[in-house]
Amino acid sequence: MMTGQKIGGRELKRRIQDLLRQADFGSALITLCQLPARKAISPLFHFFYSADELVKWRAVTVVGMLVSGLAQRDMESARNVLRRLMWNLNEESGGIGWGSSEAMAEIMARHRGLAEEYAHILVSYARKNGNYIEHELLQRGVLWGLGRLAQVYPSLLKEAGALFPPYIDSTDAVVRGLAARLCGTLRLDSARASLEKLTNDKTPIPLFCDGVMRRFQIGQIAGEALSRMNSGDF
Repeated sequence: MMTGQKIGGRELKRRIQDLLRQADFGSALITLCQLPARKAISPLFHFFYSADELVKWRAVTVVGMLVSGLAQRDMESARNVLRRLMWNLNEESGGIGWGSSEAMAEIMARHRGLAEEYAHILVSYARKNGNYIEHELLQRGVLWGLGRLAQVYPSLLKEAGALFPPYIDSTDAVVRGLAARLCGTLRLDSARASLEKLTNDKTPIPLFCDGVMRRFQIGQIAGEALSRMNSGDF
């Protein structure tokens, strides 16, 4: 069993990488979630920058699980992780912040208390009079994160609903698709006309959902969003 307590940082990072790449990720996840959160977080952050998209998303998933577990024992340490992720998205950090908004959302989706404290920060990255993120590639992360949070705690995003439909008109296909999915999850009637325009958009985009990478046509996402809005169930 790998506990990460008796090996150096470089060796820990190498072992984490091997586990993130393991074909049977279910088994690897059991081992990864036994790591001491305080030792594993920094190495996992490194993989947010991986050229292998699946490795990146698996790292995001593990951070969410470790930090939500940490919050059960030491809430302030969990808050510190979220602050680090927020700092990564701050222009003053000098970095780019790949994976940071996604990890914030994954943590919050797994811990209601942290979601209630920090959901407004994630929303602020989509608010032009807030901490608005202009970089379209980072907008993808914000919108994926908002969508992840909307799946679990939609009530925390309802008041910010007006911010999301404009992203449906983005020139970035992934942003369009993620915005469509988010608006459908939140049943935003104000997005209906924009979603209807997307139903014939056959552009394929990759999405990480349910633990795997999948490809969807934007029109399919828009159609599913409209169906969700019409279902009346929440």
